Amino acid sequence: MIRATLIVALLMGLSACGVDGRPTPPEPRPTTGISITGTAEMGIVGGS
Repeated sequence: MIRATLIVALLMGLSACGVDGRPTPPEPRPTTGISITGTAEMGIVGGS
């Protein structure tokens, strides 16, 4: 019974692929003019 349930779930998932048509790329986001830069360090950090 579990095997049949898994097969049905797999087939339902695969049948849903491409239901709404061909994929379209996302529209570009507008630029905000803000940029964030920096570094992240972890552990023992020393400089010399």
